[in-house]
Amino acid sequence: MNHPAPAAPAPAAPPLVLLECLVAGTSHRPHLADYEPQLTVGQALLLTREADSHYDDWAVQVHTHPATDPANVLLGYLPEARNETVARLLDAGFSITARLNHKAWEDDWLHLDIEVLLTR
Repeated sequence: MNHPAPAAPAPAAPPLVLLECLVAGTSHRPHLADYEPQLTVGQALLLTREADSHYDDWAVQVHTHPATDPANVLLGYLPEARNETVARLLDAGFSITARLNHKAWEDDWLHLDIEVLLTR
C-alpha cells in the first residue's frame, strides 16, 4: 500500500509591518553614543511593555537584547502618539518585534528608524 508523502510544511509568512517610526528618547539614554557603533541596519530589536510608566500609559521600550541579558541596551521608546496599538497587542500576548532600518547622527541625537513587526 502506497502512502502519499507528507506535505512539506508551508514556509513561514514574512512578518507584517505594523509601524515604521523613530525611536523616541535616544538623546536621554546614557552611553548610547558609545554603543551606537554596535548597532547594525537590519538588526532585530525587542519590544517590552512598560505598563507602570508614570509618563505614558502605553509605553513600549525598544531593547537590543532581552532585558535580563547583561548585553542589553535600552535604546528608547516607541513614540507616544503611535504606541497604543502595539502596546495592546503586546499585552494580549502577540509576538511583536522590531528591526533597525536606518541610523544616523543629527548633532547629539541618534536617529534610529525602525519597523515594528507582527510575526505571522
